[in-house]
Amino acid sequence: MLKKTLKEYAWITLGTLLVAIGVYFFKFQNNFSFGGVTGVAVVISKWSKGTISSGTANMIISMVLLVIGFIFLGKKCGFKTAYGSILLSGSISLFEILCPLKQPITNNPMLELCFAVALPSLGAAILFNIEASTGGTDIIAMILKKYTSINIGKALFITDILITLLAFPVFGLTTGLYSVLGLAIKSLMVDSVIENLNLCKYFNVVCENPKPICDYINNVLHRGATVCDAKGAFSGENKTIIFTVMSRHQALQLRKFIKEIEPTAFVLISNTSEIIGRGFRA
Repeated sequence: MLKKTLKEYAWITLGTLLVAIGVYFFKFQNNFSFGGVTGVAVVISKWSKGTISSGTANMIISMVLLVIGFIFLGKKCGFKTAYGSILLSGSISLFEILCPLKQPITNNPMLELCFAVALPSLGAAILFNIEASTGGTDIIAMILKKYTSINIGKALFITDILITLLAFPVFGLTTGLYSVLGLAIKSLMVDSVIENLNLCKYFNVVCENPKPICDYINNVLHRGATVCDAKGAFSGENKTIIFTVMSRHQALQLRKFIKEIEPTAFVLISNTSEIIGRGFRA
C-alpha cells in the first residue's frame, strides 16, 4: 500500500507540475481563459488591474472548491486533490517570484496556445486517471462524472464554457476566440490521453494446444485467461479459444511466443481501454 501510495503521489506531482508550467508560462501571459480556476484567476487579475495576482486568485478559489470536493468525492479523492491543488497554487506563486513575466514568451499566440493546452491537458489526464485533480473546476467536472454518465472531457467542457465566454468582454474578440478553441481542444485531448494511458490489448487465440500458451500467460506474464472449447466451421476440427487482456508490452511478448510455439494459431488482437475486473479497474 505504501509503494502504491508513493507511486500515485509521484504521478500527481508530475501531472500538477505540467499543469503549472503550461498555465503560468503560456496561459496567464496570453490572457487565455479557457475555463478552470486559472481562467477565472486571469479574469480577476485583469479586472483588479493587477491588485490581485493570478496566483493569489487561483489559490483562494481553489480552497473553496476543495471543501466541496471533500464533501462530494470522499476523503481518498479529497486528499489527492488537496495535494494537487496546494502544489499547483504553490508552484504558480513560486514561478511568480522566481520568473516574473510581464509579457508572453514569444510573439506567436498560436504556438503559445498549443503549449497552454497541451501541457495542462496532459497533466490533467494523468491526474484524472488516478482519481485526482488540481482542484478548482476540475472538482466540479469529477462530481459530474461520478453522478452522471458524462465522460470527463464533456464534463470539463460543460463546467468551463461559461468561464471561457468571459474572455470575450474582458480581453476582446481575438483572445476570446483563442480561449474557445483552447477549451474545445483541451476537452478532446484529456479524453484521448486518458484512453491511451489505459490502452490494453485484448486477445482471442484459436489454437489446438492451449496449455503452453496458458502457462506462459499465467506464469511469465502474470495475467489471467479464460479457455473455451470450439469447433471449426469449415474443417470440423476441435479447437480451443483463449481470451486474455494485457498491456501493450506484454502483448508483444505473447504474440512472439504464440508465433514460436504454435505458428498455425489464429490470433485476433484488438485495442481496449475500458477493462473492469481484478488486475485492472475495480
